[in-house]
Amino acid sequence: MDSESQEPISVSKTARKRFHGIVVPMLTPATEDGRIDEDSANRLIGTLVDAETDPFLFGTTGEASSIPSSEKIRLAEHLCPRFVDRKTVYMGISSNCLADSIDLAQRFADLGVQVAVANLPSYLDLRPDQTLKYFERLADAIPLPLIIYNIPITTHMSIPLEIVETLSHHPNIAGLKDSERDLERLKSATAQFKDRDDFCHLTGWAAQSVTALQSGSDGLVPVTANLVPELYLDLYNATIQGDSDTANRLQNETNEISKIFQENRSLGESLASIKALLNISGICGTSMFPPLTAVTKEDEAQLTAKWTTFKKS
Repeated sequence: MDSESQEPISVSKTARKRFHGIVVPMLTPATEDGRIDEDSANRLIGTLVDAETDPFLFGTTGEASSIPSSEKIRLAEHLCPRFVDRKTVYMGISSNCLADSIDLAQRFADLGVQVAVANLPSYLDLRPDQTLKYFERLADAIPLPLIIYNIPITTHMSIPLEIVETLSHHPNIAGLKDSERDLERLKSATAQFKDRDDFCHLTGWAAQSVTALQSGSDGLVPVTANLVPELYLDLYNATIQGDSDTANRLQNETNEISKIFQENRSLGESLASIKALLNISGICGTSMFPPLTAVTKEDEAQLTAKWTTFKKS
């Protein structure tokens, strides 16, 4: 369809939900000795907030599983006073230990964070009934609304939509952030939740951003928005306003940017590569949290060339 024939998505159905829009899964800048680089983190979150997007700290992109809770709390204490009054701040509380997740949620709530995000513990395979009980117990125990995070690439488990449906009626569970690359599941989930005022659907599959929003998703959680948050905000606005020409152009553009650091790379390698791209702009260094390692000088030079060429095109 062209932009004149595309019916706009109901903005009221999207914006009326508490959690919607562009939520950026923020990279966590690291020092060479394996601590969080607070100054770089402050610069990065500042660019995201200035672009009118919401930051999501300590998710998969943020190398959360490699960072101790003490460091997470230290960064939250540094950043929250600056940003919680300006934008919605999402904080990952995922851990293989339930008590640690509960403690993090409490500490973050004390700092004014608005919402917690958690994926399944990933050390053991869980049955659907165990998944249900886990999220119910977590939601019962924390003082923040909880968004369930489905990411099979790291947990090696998919949260069944029937379990999500049951959990969606828990008074302290506010939504689903779904990064599973399954088009049928995406369309089923958006159909299931798009008319629920009390439950949001956020899409982590950035390559299907326009499809997701047109199907009824409430927002996007794209790693590439660390580099170009404004492009994803424009894509979101164009889609919900029914301007499919602009939306599809931006989908293609952001997909090409993603290829620069993701194509033919593992998840860990892609995270190191996007840090290298942010380093070009002076946002943060290239250091990673163990067990991940920074890109080689050769890879960094290739990424720099590709990024420079793209920006000139």
